[in-house]
Amino acid sequence: MNPNTPNTTAATPLPTAIDADKVITITLEANQGPMCILDEALIRRIEATLKALPRDAAGLILASASPRVFVAGADLKSIIAMSHDDLDRYLAYGQRVFGMLCDLPYVTVAAINGAALGGGLELAMHCDGLVASPAPMLPGKDGAPASPKPYPVGLPEAGLSICPGWGGTNLLPARVVDIAEAMRRTCTGKTWTIDSAMEVGLFDAVSDAASAASLLATAKSWLLDNRTLVSERRDGMPLHWIGRNHVINEAGVALHELRTQLGGGDPAKSCLDAMHAGLSGGRAGWEAALKVEREQLNRLRAAPAGKGAIDAFLTKK
Repeated sequence: MNPNTPNTTAATPLPTAIDADKVITITLEANQGPMCILDEALIRRIEATLKALPRDAAGLILASASPRVFVAGADLKSIIAMSHDDLDRYLAYGQRVFGMLCDLPYVTVAAINGAALGGGLELAMHCDGLVASPAPMLPGKDGAPASPKPYPVGLPEAGLSICPGWGGTNLLPARVVDIAEAMRRTCTGKTWTIDSAMEVGLFDAVSDAASAASLLATAKSWLLDNRTLVSERRDGMPLHWIGRNHVINEAGVALHELRTQLGGGDPAKSCLDAMHAGLSGGRAGWEAALKVEREQLNRLRAAPAGKGAIDAFLTKK
């Protein structure tokens, strides 16, 4: 369905609960087997859910019902099949829906229980906070002791010769201690494991146990302790992105160095161009960065390298 055409079937809101402390929990439902994949249907459900939220809540937790992932990225089959104009509209639509999280008058936090990749991490990073569950312990075989199974977190798009399309180039670097490293990883598609992501400061808190109950309790505790953060994003833009005053200068220095280190080839160049657009700061910078992402993702997925990499990924998958 084209995002700009009338929707004859109203999207069903996602499961939503409000507790006694007026904390809302929205649960993303698995839509491809046990996996949660970002496709147009899910984005429409997110939009319908956010539109129906009360304005007087204490905060919002965005969680996932998938047992294995938070969101395992975007629906690449749809992205590769769309026309140029349809993909531009689709990406713009997703950018607008994710941006609705930044317009809520209360603090938001994503409760990440498993793999958060590509568009899934971009969705989460539109929330004010990121809270994660540690790697789950899996029983060993033939009597061996249980061992943790780390899950991946990051933006792998450049590994498929494309670039993020929902703000990731500008969001991820502002979330970690080493801005330059996050920018480099975005340009190369290198992700972290959950343990490594914890070490670089990607998360605002981590639950004590790898269970849904512990994760949601930790997310709620963080949310209630940080309710005043909403005053820092009254402009309707994400709380953490490289156009914010406290990171813009460091990001600018890193960008200059990375252009030299990574050279002028794609997909790194496209990611760096989107970062450069965001560094003009303010609403204009944020919107310019999103526009560059849309244009470059549209171009790269139709180029031989991008099309071939995506086709190979889907065949292998």
